[in-house]
Amino acid sequence: MAETTPRILAPHLDSFTNRTIRIIGKVTQLRGETAILEASGPITCHLNRDSHLTVGHAVEILGKVQGDLSVKVLRATDMGGEREFDFAAVEALVDATHRYKEIFYAE
Repeated sequence: MAETTPRILAPHLDSFTNRTIRIIGKVTQLRGETAILEASGPITCHLNRDSHLTVGHAVEILGKVQGDLSVKVLRATDMGGEREFDFAAVEALVDATHRYKEIFYAE
C-alpha cells in the first residue's frame, strides 16, 4: 500500500517529521529556492526546479517534512489568487481529517 499523505498546517509539522504530507496555504515570500507559506503559521519550503509559485497565491504543496520542520517540495500546484480561495475551509478540512483520522487515513 502506498504511503498516505495527510493534509496538515504549520502547527502539525512536528508530528510528521520525515513523512510525506500535503499543505494548502498562501505564498507570502519567495527567495531563490525557498518560499514561505502561510498555513496557520509560517512554513519554510525548499523548492524544486518545477516549482513556479507566485506571492499572494494559494498553493498546494506535496512535500516531505525535514528535521528542522521545513518542507522539501516534491510537487507544487498553484491554486490562484488569495481572493479566489477560502482558507477557512482548508483549516476546517484539516481539522476534520485530524479529528477523524480513521475516516480519512488508513493507519
